[in-house]
Amino acid sequence: MSFLRPCALYKSFITFPSRRWMPCQSRGFLRWPGFDGFFRFLVIALLWSTFSEIRFIPSSSMYPTLRVGDRIIVEKASYFFRSPAINDIVTFRPPEQETGFGKDAVLIKRIVAKGGDVVQVHHGSLYVNGVAQNEDFIAERPSYTLELNYVPSGHVYVLGDNRNNSYDSHDWGPLPVENIVGRYAMCCYRPSNH
Repeated sequence: MSFLRPCALYKSFITFPSRRWMPCQSRGFLRWPGFDGFFRFLVIALLWSTFSEIRFIPSSSMYPTLRVGDRIIVEKASYFFRSPAINDIVTFRPPEQETGFGKDAVLIKRIVAKGGDVVQVHHGSLYVNGVAQNEDFIAERPSYTLELNYVPSGHVYVLGDNRNNSYDSHDWGPLPVENIVGRYAMCCYRPSNH
């Protein structure tokens, strides 16, 4: 029955020390993940889709912070525990009175004022409660003038970082907080041609 035994060359190939580390040598490598592995994957996928999403930046309204073509991760959980803060970059549904947006349209801007604040833009600077804001993240100083604008409770005032090329609160007024979808977490992809 010697013809049924593996040859010496085969034995030395399998037991050769440099081949032992290979994961395919273990039987566990070939098994499908069990129910618990599938359940873990399902829980992670549900949590990811519930509390975060990936968005595409279609315009230059947030330039230079975000560029056209960037893919960003938006997290939707933090505003369950805290209220929006100044300088948060948020995604939101446009206000009800604004036409020209689809039902599922989502915009992205920076919060510059909260409920109870007074906003004004003149001489190329943003003033919140009469204090000029130091904004080193904007593309250029605003070329428009905005008279005193009171932000009511339950609203925020949002502006794009590219102030002169952004459709934002200086056009439609304060944004209701309930329109906020989530907060910008990070840029996960930036096209190489920018």
